[in-house]
Amino acid sequence: MEPAEIALTPTDPALSYEELELAFRNRGMPLEAMRYDITPTGMHYLLIHWDIPDLDLSAWRLSVGGAVDRPIELTLDDLRRRPAVTMPVTMECAGNGRARFSPRPEGQPWLHEAIGTAEWTGTPLRHVLEEAGLAEDVVDVVFTGADIGIQGDVRQEYQRSLALEDATREEVLLAYEMNGRPLEPQHGAPLRLLVPGWYGMTSVKWLTRIEALTRPFDGFQQQAAYRMQQGDELGAYVTRMAARALMIPPGITDYPFRRRYLAPGPVSVRGRAWSGYGPIVRVEVGVDGAWSDAKLDEAVGRYAWRGWTFDWDATDGSHELSCRATDEAGNSQPLDQEWNAQGLGNNLVQRVVVHVQR
Repeated sequence: MEPAEIALTPTDPALSYEELELAFRNRGMPLEAMRYDITPTGMHYLLIHWDIPDLDLSAWRLSVGGAVDRPIELTLDDLRRRPAVTMPVTMECAGNGRARFSPRPEGQPWLHEAIGTAEWTGTPLRHVLEEAGLAEDVVDVVFTGADIGIQGDVRQEYQRSLALEDATREEVLLAYEMNGRPLEPQHGAPLRLLVPGWYGMTSVKWLTRIEALTRPFDGFQQQAAYRMQQGDELGAYVTRMAARALMIPPGITDYPFRRRYLAPGPVSVRGRAWSGYGPIVRVEVGVDGAWSDAKLDEAVGRYAWRGWTFDWDATDGSHELSCRATDEAGNSQPLDQEWNAQGLGNNLVQRVVVHVQR
């Protein structure tokens, strides 16, 4: 086995039965699907915490209440009659890369594939909140989904909140379509929150209630989950997506090990890059540790990934290819990733071993 391959081989014990069950219930995007500007719906990553709720769509309503002057109850038709916005948005699971930590934290064992870019259609949340009339002392807006389960020994509805200044950003949508079609059940039908630039846990699915609070929200998914936990210290909240680049592994693969093979000569290495902290301004590609700049394409949208291309003259032998992104705010991917107990926010550079042979 080549030394570079050894470095990429997981050293943790085999997956538990529970992790295998999670892995089969959820799905990642095949990295070759990055060839599409917009990820086909069936290839977009999917993570479901508990069960897909059994909703009677004809009876479904969205309630808007709490610290508001005029509580509202809306049908899906009411929402569709409002001004509509369609935008491409890249969404990534906060746990993307969890299985690349050592030791591996328990949970959905993502490697790189918890990503996708869809065209979402909905109506701006801000206008609905304005119509309800928020009290002057509102600090948090809470979003409740119809999915119910147990986590941390707490029976709960899935709930997340946004600070008022984030909830009233113009790009935050109440989304009812994905890629030009009504939301599918697994993606949150009939309505989900969409928060561009933030990790996917924020975009609550199967949305049923919106509540304005005059105090910070202290629900489990906000206060205990999705934190950069170190030991007994919960750590910082997970919010926006960290800068990341991924490549489409070049050449062809074998089965079942998925080792990469290609012939010597000119190769166009392609991929995508994104960040929740602003536009991607640079992507570098490493060949056996030597870094060079890739060529950047136009971004698919303000909140969507950016394509990149790197021309490589592949020579005989085994080579390790890497890629790393830098965003407008100066954030760049690390070569070494600090561990955290929940396995979140791992944007360590991707490394792919390629065997070049005639």
